[in-house]
Amino acid sequence: MKLFERQTYAHINVDAAVNNFRKMAALANNSQTLAVIKADAYGHGAVAIAKALTSDAHGFAVAFIDEAIQLREQGIEQPILLLEGVMSRDEMKLAHEKNFWVMLHRSEHFDWLLTLDAGQRPHIWIKVDTGMHRLGIEFSEIDSLLTAHSELLRDSTVLCSHLACADEPDNGFTLQQTKKLTDLANQYGLAFSLANSAGILQWPISHGSWNRLGIALYGCAQPPTNKLVELQPVMTLSAPIIALRTLEKGDSVGYGQSWVAQRTTTLATVAIGYADGYPRHASANTPAWLHGKRIALVGRVSMDMSSFDVTDLPQVEVNDKVELWGEHLSVAEVAECASTISYELLTRISPRVKRIYTSTAEH
Repeated sequence: MKLFERQTYAHINVDAAVNNFRKMAALANNSQTLAVIKADAYGHGAVAIAKALTSDAHGFAVAFIDEAIQLREQGIEQPILLLEGVMSRDEMKLAHEKNFWVMLHRSEHFDWLLTLDAGQRPHIWIKVDTGMHRLGIEFSEIDSLLTAHSELLRDSTVLCSHLACADEPDNGFTLQQTKKLTDLANQYGLAFSLANSAGILQWPISHGSWNRLGIALYGCAQPPTNKLVELQPVMTLSAPIIALRTLEKGDSVGYGQSWVAQRTTTLATVAIGYADGYPRHASANTPAWLHGKRIALVGRVSMDMSSFDVTDLPQVEVNDKVELWGEHLSVAEVAECASTISYELLTRISPRVKRIYTSTAEH
């Protein structure tokens, strides 16, 4: 920590990420588990998370080739799956050279593979649309496509799809998607991958040869109240109090006078705002944590600052550190107060918030 720098930090506990991975992987002992570290590991730092999981993860998954290249440049040697595939024949060739696994989700991807010599073709996964309707070969077309390109299929080829409603335990659509993909995998004698974090937790029937562990790796189970495993938050976001003031009843706070004091109020101005990734649309009373107690957001979040009511705390001083989410306060709860999800809050933490990595374990 430098003496002269803004003291607004995202503290990343890499030991927690390792523990979360091991707990989640243990729920599917017959599967191999990919750690999803796209979007800079959901804002946690892809290189640091990948290095911590070197001995545990069977591979990593990112969104696109740029993210994978950055990992290779930082010495990450494990297989890396490109979830969105490649954008050209040249990228397909590069994927082979760098041991990237490629998700095929359009018929053109098969054509690009065929233009390459057999020894220049990367390991492939094939995305099948079982109902998410986002990426993947249409289910009505997959049979003909697999038959036409049977020479591209290997023992290592994986059929893949994505669950649309896995975080809804009473939604039967997950069973429909699972049946479609497992029947197809059995028909062609191929491995399959379907389970995401919620699938690993709640749908054992969706566990395939490969599972893809995303949000739960970072300590956020879906749903948050899941009791199968106790996950640890990996990121704790904190910021200092930079000013204290007393408001009288009737005084307003922030832009638009959206909050008016109903009593004499001690107000703390905290050095975090929407330019740091703290949600601008967080509602009044969104919680934060200070001195072992919850405090409440008041007024609108500004670009660089937010205001919290600390009236009920006996001793508050400038430079005291406020936890916005993390060890004592779930990011999912804060996200709900901003009408969003934990994924968005974690991934939108901006580069000007310094990441501090801590680890005491030998991985």
